[in-house]
Amino acid sequence: MSDVQEYHDLLKEAEDVVVSALADTMDLYGVTPSVGRLYGMLYFMDEPVTLDQMSEELGMSKPTMSTSIRSLQNIDMVHKVWKKGVRKDLYEAEKDFSKSFFSFFCKKWQREISVNLEAIEEAENKLQILLNDEDVPEEITVKAKRNLAQIIESKHYYHFLKKVVKVFDDRRIIDILNEELAKE
Repeated sequence: MSDVQEYHDLLKEAEDVVVSALADTMDLYGVTPSVGRLYGMLYFMDEPVTLDQMSEELGMSKPTMSTSIRSLQNIDMVHKVWKKGVRKDLYEAEKDFSKSFFSFFCKKWQREISVNLEAIEEAENKLQILLNDEDVPEEITVKAKRNLAQIIESKHYYHFLKKVVKVFDDRRIIDILNEELAKE
C-alpha cells in the first residue's frame, strides 16, 4: 500500500469490524444494535463529542441520539464530560470494558437481591400467618411449611450473591482470578 487513502480505508475497516461486533453484542446490556453502534463510534473517538457531532456521524436524529446516550449513561458506558470553553454537553465512551461490565452486572445483581429478598420477606410473613392459624386445613399447612422451607433455603443464595457483588464491586475478583491463573 502506498496511497494514504488506502491506509485510512484499512483503519476505518478495522474500526468498523469492532463497532459491528459491539453492536451485535450490546443486547447483553439491554440496548439495541443502533445504540451499540453509537457506543462503538464513541469508543474510537479521540476527543469527547457533542450530540450534534454524533447525529452527523451516524445519521440519526438529535432526539434519538439523546435517548441513546441516556441509555448508555444508565449502564455506565458513556460519560458526560466538561471542557473549558465548550457550552454544549460532551460525551465520551468508557473504554475500560471491565469497569462497564462490573458496574452493569453489580447493578443487575443488586436489583435481583433487593427485589427477591423483599418478596421472600413478604411471603414469609404470609406463610407464618397460615402456620400460626389453627383453623387452616392440613393440606394448606403442609404446603405452607414446604414453601417456607424452600424460600428460607433460597435466602442462602441471595446472601451468597451479596458477597459476589461485593467482590465484583470492589474489583477483588481480578486479584482472585489472577491468583488462580498463576496457579495454572
